[in-house]
Amino acid sequence: MTPTAATRLSGPVASMLLSALSFSLMGICVKQVGSRIPAAEVVLARALVSLALSWWLLRRAGINPWGQRRGLLIWRGAIGSVALLCVYAALSTLPLASATVLQYLYPTFTALLAWLLLGERVGRRVLAAVALGWAGVLLVAQPARLLAGGPLAGSPALPAGAVLVAVAGALCTAVAYVSVRTLAASEHPLVIVFYFPLVAVPLSLPLVLLNPVLPTPLELLWLLGVGLFTQLGQVTLTRGLVGLPAAQATAISYAQVGFAGLWGWLIFGEVVDGWTLAGAALVLAATLISLSSRRRLLPQLNPGGEADR
Repeated sequence: MTPTAATRLSGPVASMLLSALSFSLMGICVKQVGSRIPAAEVVLARALVSLALSWWLLRRAGINPWGQRRGLLIWRGAIGSVALLCVYAALSTLPLASATVLQYLYPTFTALLAWLLLGERVGRRVLAAVALGWAGVLLVAQPARLLAGGPLAGSPALPAGAVLVAVAGALCTAVAYVSVRTLAASEHPLVIVFYFPLVAVPLSLPLVLLNPVLPTPLELLWLLGVGLFTQLGQVTLTRGLVGLPAAQATAISYAQVGFAGLWGWLIFGEVVDGWTLAGAALVLAATLISLSSRRRLLPQLNPGGEADR
């Protein structure tokens, strides 16, 4: 890899890693309120915070917020909102580490969709990174436990419904990520981020009105954290996806699995067993292989070249 290529790579890679950290902190906040606050209400709170922040950032940058391909922007916002609803529901029901690793089934979906819809060629190194990451996810999730009809090795099986919701969230996430790659040719990253909460608010509001729950002051702080960390995660994620091919970017973002395991152990007392450690090792290997890929990066697609700013 040439010094110039390494320099071009460092910005998007840092964005993807910061995004992974931000989303893992968001997961902590969701977990703190999930036992009492419905997932739709968490989505609405997140959307309101993100909408205000996105509007402020757009005004500060002097960027037209409405974009050019509004139909696709609305579609990306809608499918992203569905993905977010599924992710929050899974985080509320499943252990933090389990919910996170199930969400990380999406890189395989992303690579396939990017190949089918965008014509992105997936190199052997990135394919190896995706395969290792997939294997790591399965080890952490312990699929034997997911498929068990009863307790396995003294631990209860995860709820099948929650597992299906998490998988649905992974699929919707992949569709949203591929949409970002398509929109990057014509839209500023902040515009793409802005449409997410702009669509999420009217989509989640009817669900909230069906079962409203008044948050306590402490829960309001956690909900604010959901909005802030998700906003940071979305901005850095969008910048990373603009600067990297979809499969390579999502392979790097496996780092969130490691963060989730750490927070689960430190905050929620989740046991980090041998399966989790083995899975984390494979996830780390996937990230290192992705970083060492010699594939030529796609050119920056966003107007103004501001993705690395």
